[in-house]
Amino acid sequence: MERHIAALGAAELLVLAFPTWWFGPPAIMKGWLDRVMAPGVAFDHGRDFGPIVPKLPGLKQVIAITTLGSPWWVDRLVLRRPVRRVLKTAVFGGCAPNARFTYLPFYQAETATDDRIARFETRIARAIDG
Repeated sequence: MERHIAALGAAELLVLAFPTWWFGPPAIMKGWLDRVMAPGVAFDHGRDFGPIVPKLPGLKQVIAITTLGSPWWVDRLVLRRPVRRVLKTAVFGGCAPNARFTYLPFYQAETATDDRIARFETRIARAIDG
């Protein structure tokens, strides 16, 4: 993990690409976040259990790209976008609060058409180009 930690400390842009399973990241992504976005690396604990202290001031932008099997309305209206909330608010809101966060969900991935995939690829390219 040392290589990943060093790369994160030097990064200005972080792109996370993963499937969403049961409205959460898969175990491998969660494990990576737990190891790399760790105390002493991405944040320090606040005194007397106060707010955490961010340690990723160089991170300017985070883009989370994810696929979902569900339609958009289940993620947004029923579950209130749990993956977006956790990443934006809990993880990067605490560790890199000045970084711009972009969430790019690709809904109903199992039934994607070539045209919809191409439009999504365009959205990804625009987000990366800033």
